[in-house]
Amino acid sequence: MSWNGALNEGLTLRIDGTVPLSIDAVKAVEELCAHTEAHDGTGAVPIRMSGAPVTSWTGGADVALVSKWERAVRRLERLGAITVAVAEGDLGGLALDVLLATDYRIAAPDTRLVVPVEDGVSWPGMATYRLARQAGIAAVRRAVLFGHPIEAGEAVTLSLLHEVAEDPAALLAEVTEELAAVPGRELAIRRQLIHDAVATSFEDALGVHLAACDRALRRSSPGVVS
Repeated sequence: MSWNGALNEGLTLRIDGTVPLSIDAVKAVEELCAHTEAHDGTGAVPIRMSGAPVTSWTGGADVALVSKWERAVRRLERLGAITVAVAEGDLGGLALDVLLATDYRIAAPDTRLVVPVEDGVSWPGMATYRLARQAGIAAVRRAVLFGHPIEAGEAVTLSLLHEVAEDPAALLAEVTEELAAVPGRELAIRRQLIHDAVATSFEDALGVHLAACDRALRRSSPGVVS
């Protein structure tokens, strides 16, 4: 688990889904988030991931460490920057958690999403919540209840992956160039509007959307600083 580089100059978070949950994993995600926030988040942040647990992936973790990890992933999910995942092979454990928190997901053809199984039952972490929220309960029932892998093609159909490419790195370069000018702060607002829409009534959401529209109008008006 590591990250290296500087924002817009090769920064990459690398997630190994085969390794157990650890405080180092939490620190890697937190460090990336802190660095991105300090640079206002313009542009796309690539995250490379691969691997799924072959044995118990929680190791000697306790619920306090699990909580820290889930909060770090939530921070990444709400980051004021576009996060682009590049996935290869089976993804489970830490890799699956992070994949489901990213904005745009590119995968190699051999990619499969695998919910880790502990003591014969699937791990009940927040990947379960994100899978159901993003793809629907019926679509992910076998994966969550029985650990059935979701193949790349099926994951695209369910919008859990966005593109499958023989050369994910080349596609990553295209996507990051295309998204380079997107302001992270504005992206974060729109992402939150999407998330809130699932559980918020029209009446409750209207005020927040009007505030976002007002902000957009002010940004587009010459000489007006929001």
